[in-house]
Amino acid sequence: MMRNSNLSASYRIAGNIESKVTLKHLTTQNSYHSPRRHTPWYVHRNATPVFYTRIAWIVWKASRLAQKGVYTDECWIQSSLNTVKALESVGGSFNFENMNAVRKVEPPCVFIGNHMSVLETFILPCLVRPYLDVTFVVKESLIAYPFFKHVMRSRNPIVVGRTNPREDLRTVLKEGEKRLNANTSIIIFPQTTRTIDFDPNKFNTLGVKLARRGNVPVIPMALKTDAWGVGGKYKDFGKIRPEKPVHICFGDPIQIMGSGKKEHNQIIDFITSKLNSWKNGKTE
Repeated sequence: MMRNSNLSASYRIAGNIESKVTLKHLTTQNSYHSPRRHTPWYVHRNATPVFYTRIAWIVWKASRLAQKGVYTDECWIQSSLNTVKALESVGGSFNFENMNAVRKVEPPCVFIGNHMSVLETFILPCLVRPYLDVTFVVKESLIAYPFFKHVMRSRNPIVVGRTNPREDLRTVLKEGEKRLNANTSIIIFPQTTRTIDFDPNKFNTLGVKLARRGNVPVIPMALKTDAWGVGGKYKDFGKIRPEKPVHICFGDPIQIMGSGKKEHNQIIDFITSKLNSWKNGKTE
């Protein structure tokens, strides 16, 4: 089976013992909670520059491979896993829930989640790609960033402008259907911009419409990733707040019936419920 071969390959990519242990846990358990570790005070106090230095190194290495045309899916998983370890190294922590939903779904599918920070784009590959071929719906600016553009383009994303909703709809439905027909799952954030506060009124139905057209299930995702803050002038480079736990929870697959309105509201309810529970300090 393709899934088994992909999973075996993902085990081979991890470089050090700690990474191997983490990846094995991510690919065999239903949840993951960062282990407690001692973080030197000077690292914790300087979490933002330390973390961004490590991220820059991760992106630079990935970009070099992508420019050579050898940035494989296994490399993508490793870059994602390295990001997890980078945030943990400055005192950050992760809580991943219901990962069995990803393992058990019949591919392809559409992942639909809220969009809180750039962190989810870095983290989700090590949670999803060991099982499913997957790509993102991304805004144009992400494929124009120095270095990162080579990495993102190598993933064959669906690119939208975020200025013309009607044109974006046509692009996502047309290109998304092609990806789904090629057995590639799609991750989409149906918001116009990243935001800490989830507003259901700004959460469009684009993902549901794509899933309905492709006749594939949806996996809802609730994401709390404000440990990577949203910046001012440079929005993608906000303050790193390791004291804020990162939460990602997958919902069970949902098949779209009829217009999809009921399922869209179900996704919103799932995200809202999880965000509220995390706000109150609850985990799985």
